[in-house]
Amino acid sequence: MRRHLDSLLFAVLLLLGAAAVAYLSTRYSATFDWTAYARASLAPQSRALLKTLNGPLEVTSYASPGRGLRPAIRSFIARYQRYKPDLVLRFVDPAEYPGKVRAAHISVDGELVIQYHGRQHRLSQLTEQSFTDALAALLRGGQRHVAFVTGDGERAPYGKADADLGTFMATLSAQGVMALPLNFSQVAGVPKNASLVVLASPLAQLSPGAVAALVRWVQNGGNLLWLTDPGHSSLGLSPLWQVLGLTRLPGEIIDPSGTAMQVHNPRILVTSRYPANPITYGFAMNTLFPGVVPLAHTTRNGWTIETLLQSSTQSYSTSLGTGPPAAFNTAQGNLRGPLDFGYILFRSRPHQRTQQRVVVMGDGDFLSNTFLYNGGNQPLGQRIFNWLLHDDRLVRLPPRSAPDRHLALGQTGLNLEALLFLLLLPLSLAGLGSILAWRRRRH
Repeated sequence: MRRHLDSLLFAVLLLLGAAAVAYLSTRYSATFDWTAYARASLAPQSRALLKTLNGPLEVTSYASPGRGLRPAIRSFIARYQRYKPDLVLRFVDPAEYPGKVRAAHISVDGELVIQYHGRQHRLSQLTEQSFTDALAALLRGGQRHVAFVTGDGERAPYGKADADLGTFMATLSAQGVMALPLNFSQVAGVPKNASLVVLASPLAQLSPGAVAALVRWVQNGGNLLWLTDPGHSSLGLSPLWQVLGLTRLPGEIIDPSGTAMQVHNPRILVTSRYPANPITYGFAMNTLFPGVVPLAHTTRNGWTIETLLQSSTQSYSTSLGTGPPAAFNTAQGNLRGPLDFGYILFRSRPHQRTQQRVVVMGDGDFLSNTFLYNGGNQPLGQRIFNWLLHDDRLVRLPPRSAPDRHLALGQTGLNLEALLFLLLLPLSLAGLGSILAWRRRRH
């Protein structure tokens, strides 16, 4: 009898405990992410971006109630609400409110409209990258127009060729940056709505009128990004070099230190250490620069000039060539590293509280379609553009990375892997099959 009562009491307590757990689960929730760098949760840059958004954020989803979209959207937005409690999600039924759908220019069932401080951004793709890009665009406070000089062989901002910048600019476009073509044979000056002018590795000599327009833009306080590469030294741009107080040094930079990172071409610079400056502060990713021209500053002309990029102590400059680089030779005018190949310049604008900002770099390939995804090239490029556009809150957003996403094997590891999977494992399976077949025949 007592054993029966004990069993009954145990069952009652078990049911009460289960009921208590069920009740508490409806009132409280906890989430644990044990992946490297919490990769199953919001990325570090998404969390950092949410911290910079002061004030409420409203998301309206135009999703039909019966298609299963709403639970997925609610779950997706909940990841952001954990870090920003004043993010509000509401749903609108397109069938019940067609007028609101037309007014919001909704074209896809489930499309989101994100509103922040009176600005809004439509989003039809439910991914963390697209949602975070939309938040970055809202944080800018409006679309930024960047004028790219064209007509002299420059890298095309939306081009698909290996040397063009199309992949990089597609990322910036999602974050509220629009590229405009600027051909000085068609216009006399920079458009008034341009926040930045980019001169991306011209191949042909610029006309005197184009150079004068660029000099005038800088003298009037305009922001400039200038990418230059080895082999295109003159191009009629001496007046622009003078107004910036910079110069190109002869030849190119050779840096054999990249062999430590399996980069065996000494003309490709691998950089892992950065001088202290507003762009690279806290930046710790390796970057790769194929074909670099050394730079130097000659006079300040009222600028504050800081080094952005610098080669290693093993580097040196030598004359431009295509074959194996010559050894360091002082008699031939070679310079021993470290050598500067990137500068940031800034100064106060007359009668304004903002800074004029300029970045000059001795390489343009690092942002090209071919090399953009090497190491931290893309995050560095985004930092440069955000700084030049005065979007300082976006400059230091951490890049997303995790140590277990890539497997790098040396030649010894590759040989062992081939031996295991191509020889030992097939032979073992064949031997095991032969033994089993022999034993079955015996019995």
